[in-house]
Amino acid sequence: MKKNFILALLVILVAVASCSFTNKSFGNDDKDKLLLDLITYVLERGHYEPKDVNDSFSSNVFDDFIDIVDPTKRYFLKSDIREFEKYRFMIDDEIRNTDITFFNTVYQRLMLRMEEAKDIYKEVLSQPFDYTVEETIEIDYSEQDFASNKKELKERWRKQLKYNTLAGFENKIENKWRATISASGEGDQTIAMADVSVPTFNEIPSSIDKALTEEEARENTRNTLDEFFDFVDDLERKDWFVQYLNTIVEEFDPHTFYFAPEEKEKFDIGMSGKFEGIGARLQKKPEGAKIVEIISGGPVWRDQSLEVGDEILKVGQEGEEPIDIVGMRLDDAIKLIKGPKGTVVDLTVRKVDGTIETVSITRDVVELEESYAKSATIEAGNQKYGLIDLPKFYVDFEDYTERNAATDVAKELERLKEAGAEGIILDLRDNGGGSLKTVVEMAGLFIKDGPIVQVRSSGQRKEVHEDKDERVQWDGPLVILVNELSASASEILAAAMQDYKRAVIIGSKQTFGKGTVQNVIPLDGIVRGNQHGDLGAIKLTTQKFYRINGGSTQLEGVKSDIVVPDRYSYIDLGERDQQNPLGWDKITPADYQVWDGYIDLDEAVKNSKERMAKNEQIKLIEENAKWLKEQQDENLISLKYDAYVSKEQEAKERSERFKSLKDYDSKLSFGSLQYETELFTQDSVLREKRNRWHKDLARDIYVEEAVNVLKDLHKNNIKKKENELASVKG
Repeated sequence: MKKNFILALLVILVAVASCSFTNKSFGNDDKDKLLLDLITYVLERGHYEPKDVNDSFSSNVFDDFIDIVDPTKRYFLKSDIREFEKYRFMIDDEIRNTDITFFNTVYQRLMLRMEEAKDIYKEVLSQPFDYTVEETIEIDYSEQDFASNKKELKERWRKQLKYNTLAGFENKIENKWRATISASGEGDQTIAMADVSVPTFNEIPSSIDKALTEEEARENTRNTLDEFFDFVDDLERKDWFVQYLNTIVEEFDPHTFYFAPEEKEKFDIGMSGKFEGIGARLQKKPEGAKIVEIISGGPVWRDQSLEVGDEILKVGQEGEEPIDIVGMRLDDAIKLIKGPKGTVVDLTVRKVDGTIETVSITRDVVELEESYAKSATIEAGNQKYGLIDLPKFYVDFEDYTERNAATDVAKELERLKEAGAEGIILDLRDNGGGSLKTVVEMAGLFIKDGPIVQVRSSGQRKEVHEDKDERVQWDGPLVILVNELSASASEILAAAMQDYKRAVIIGSKQTFGKGTVQNVIPLDGIVRGNQHGDLGAIKLTTQKFYRINGGSTQLEGVKSDIVVPDRYSYIDLGERDQQNPLGWDKITPADYQVWDGYIDLDEAVKNSKERMAKNEQIKLIEENAKWLKEQQDENLISLKYDAYVSKEQEAKERSERFKSLKDYDSKLSFGSLQYETELFTQDSVLREKRNRWHKDLARDIYVEEAVNVLKDLHKNNIKKKENELASVKG
């Protein structure tokens, strides 16, 4: 399936092997230069559309790296930028010569300025803010210049900290004001407390200590900044260098990315939905690593020896001397806690009640249940339908025969058929994509056979990826839900089903618009005699994919058959809004025959559009989307209490109008399949998650309309005896 890319990669590897990528090239301690050389070499020879590394490229890297490390312009001074300017058109030369002087210069200055910033914010927050003064802050930092001197920089920090504190101050005043009204008995219990207006500054009663409240708000801001800089202090030089490498890498396109070893592991976990460990999510605290979530089905969940709120203080490996992790980087602590299936880790834990004990846990494979496909039955009068929610096209890269999205969806389809579903909704909203192989197999579940997607490598002829299995897992009515965040593999599936006229696509005006294919290339195998340890990997854009009708989804995405607005309809979210996207183009169409299973799919679309045009809930969603865009574009904020409160009150009054969106009831009934209800007796957490999901689905007007479309399609569906449903594919 990836023959062209593999041939190109082999050429790269052979060329690399004959070049000087050995430790002798740079010395044993110069891993950064080796990485820079490796990555740029692979980019120039393996990227689908390589860029010229010239002065223009250099200037872009210069601007983008400064913006990444100081996006709010609260660290560097103008004098720093002037000093850096001499590198603006030299970075391309540095890349060719594996020179990292620009990075070192910026990094060292950043560390200095961050240390100075700690003193600034502590000094500013030691004094009360005056919220009666008429002043504003501009929060569109891209329009600002860097501060001319330290006095101006401190003033910028003062305004930012005042803005951060003002929200907390207003919130505390509001809560105390409500408590005062409630305690005095003046508040009519029949009136919702939400109707109580926040007092102006002069109206705040003497019973509320304004000075103390302001001090409490500043203390909260100080604690937030303390935690932020504690996180920053945990970062090492290598973490900042990875940012620099990715500034270079992302100039090629927004989906090409360098993974440091730890990030590569996280990527693999995200794609497979599983890892080996104890099954708990941790958060760094001064006292240790705090357990903030226990993953259902994992070792901690099974043992019931730990609970949310417990703090891990020390980590030992199966009877060895434990290591104190208090103050340790969270990533380093997690490395100690995770480990292969079957091994034992000894955790010294401060329990929620304050007692300290040692808990031994046998590590195991932990599956992240929220990563996988899940389904629900839908009762609509005397008819039953099924919904499959697919968060991503997941796969285990080490073993495809292990759990993957295609086989899981096939199983859910079979279960829903057995439960009597007369139509299927496949929910791909917020699905950012994943494995190309799984989407080709999944599309084959809904058609007899034929092309699914066309793929082209740089300078190569196109390849057509086909479903060659004539079995049809589901030949009944099908609706696919998408939104602005449905991307990549989601777009391949939606586009194929649309081109075949196999499904009705309901959702945003267009999907994300990511029409490129990436391959992950480990860098370790490229270097001879590597003594630097794990070098990570690069996710490289190597191909573009095209619909079977020849059009690209790049930038344009997939246009829904039935457009339904959502909260983010006017927010810039798509590929076209990213930096350095590849362009749109088209190729010749593939040879395919449209699906003939429906009498009149167009009639179902027409009926839906008529329903949507009359639906008051849809009109309210559209209004809410426009309002959110207005809020996003509001960049000049008043720092005067009364003006701020007035603006907030106006926003709350407008938002009240949209609260009914959450109260919507479709009157549809949702339930779990039998195999899942049997699990509920052992897993109350899973039962609660499913109950919440079903309640959300009942409030989801998009799902309701999908059911209406299924009803129309069901009326037009032709059941053919020669196309009897087969057993699960694969």
